[in-house]
Amino acid sequence: MIDRAITEAVTYRVAVAALSYYDGKEDTQRGYSLRDDVRWCLEPLKGEVSAAAETTFTWLVSSTITDPTANRERLTNGLAAVSA
Repeated sequence: MIDRAITEAVTYRVAVAALSYYDGKEDTQRGYSLRDDVRWCLEPLKGEVSAAAETTFTWLVSSTITDPTANRERLTNGLAAVSA
């Protein structure tokens, strides 16, 4: 189990990334990378979850950034499952 402050940090970062994301951003904004946003969002989880969980969270975070309405509940549930 990870500390709740870590899950809150991940949630905050995903929210910031999702609010600034739009389709085609990688094409129109030089230097932007969705992959970099995902890495930034997952930074608080480094070393706190298994490699398998990190892979799952990578997908969940990426999906939530690009389509928050469809994916935020899955991300929230995943974070709740690993937090204390």
